[in-house]
Amino acid sequence: MRKKRDNRNWKAWLYLLPAILFLGVFMVYPLVDVFVYSFEEGYNSASQTYFGTGGYNYSYVLHDPYFLQAVKNTFLLVVITVPLSTGIALLVSVGLHSITPLRKFLQTVYFLPYVTNTLAVGLVFMILFKKTEYSEGFVNVLIRWFGGESVDFIAGPYWAKMFVLCFYTIWVVMPFKILILTSALASVSQEYYNAARVDGTSRFRIFRRITLPMISPMIFYLVITGFIGAFKAYSDAVALFGTDLNAAEMNTIVGYVYDMLYGDGGGYPSYASAAAILLFAIVLTITCINLLVSKKKVR
Repeated sequence: MRKKRDNRNWKAWLYLLPAILFLGVFMVYPLVDVFVYSFEEGYNSASQTYFGTGGYNYSYVLHDPYFLQAVKNTFLLVVITVPLSTGIALLVSVGLHSITPLRKFLQTVYFLPYVTNTLAVGLVFMILFKKTEYSEGFVNVLIRWFGGESVDFIAGPYWAKMFVLCFYTIWVVMPFKILILTSALASVSQEYYNAARVDGTSRFRIFRRITLPMISPMIFYLVITGFIGAFKAYSDAVALFGTDLNAAEMNTIVGYVYDMLYGDGGGYPSYASAAAILLFAIVLTITCINLLVSKKKVR
């Protein structure tokens, strides 16, 4: 009996070996490597040399105004877009779930922005919001039609640019959340709803006491992945404001790492590694907090 268990364990490890090797080579080793680089001061990738070790790279990054601006932008993006996109997706999903005819067609329509190229969607948003010498943009036309003053959402005040970036991010991520939540709603047994209706329970109470607890694992999954995805935002900002995000004051932490490596003022892998490790620590902390909260809130 013991030999059979040992054989099964060896077979299980053999089945897992390809995945373990893949994760080790492409995830664990790069993470350790970046962690080492973050303590090597003045690292030169061409000559593979550095002139010292210590925490100077972290000190430089934490005092760099460009990095602090990127942290501010990223946190605002996370705090605004994750709750809003999840909440709107939940409302849309509940509406779609209650509509029997054309449900699949409407789900397909809502999912289209997710499969559309990010840069293409960004160009559309630029046409809608950007002011040029020939046009004020469709959104500004609407604003002026209602008696307001036009705003340059792409090259204007900070709040306007952040509004466009948040709006764009919500638009891009919401279709995936709608797809997941509609699937979760479809998996809830109708017996719970029938029993609640027999007792004369109101729709709001049914939603709060039955629907939300039953789909809470999916909501938690979307919140976790939403936080991680928002902290890794970069292509969204590039699609709207171009590659010089520091000049537009709209850079993100991932954009800062990229600029330190490959930007016009790049070539500093040590600073980029330190910023990447800080981002990893932030995301890990937020994820752990969410996991602790989920133990009490998720069924």
